Amino acid sequence: MPMPQEYQLASQQYEAFLLDAMESMDLVTRNRTYTCVQATLLAFRNRLTAEQVLAFADTLPVVLRAIFTSGWSRDDFNPEFGTMEDWVADAKALRRLHNFSDDETPAGVAKVLRRHVDLPHFEQVLQQIGPDAMRFWGFESTAEAEAS
Repeated sequence: MPMPQEYQLASQQYEAFLLDAMESMDLVTRNRTYTCVQATLLAFRNRLTAEQVLAFADTLPVVLRAIFTSGWSRDDFNPEFGTMEDWVADAKALRRLHNFSDDETPAGVAKVLRRHVDLPHFEQVLQQIGPDAMRFWGFESTAEAEAS
């Protein structure tokens, strides 16, 4: 069996994502962009159960999947999903002295990430996790959409 395409093209896909994120979020270096992306992924990861972490990781491109799961521990779980303000605070907390995340970082990363995933699968997994996960990644929950 040949190596899966997602592994063969992992570096190229990651570079395309990083460039898109850097341009979309008006950042000037790959390092700043990486930290903003990592901070957002970890802010989300810490709100998930072990099963949810694994399900969500499978929606990500290979390198982002590695960033998302690297250093993960079940002990990181925070059962309170919180608000956008909490997510921003968590994103800003990663490596405070070398982090250029601002109040728009999680939303900016979410917007870019949605362009680099299999969107129907991504949304399906988020729906299984719940409405807070949908909000985190910039989707209205089904209940909110029906109420509108």
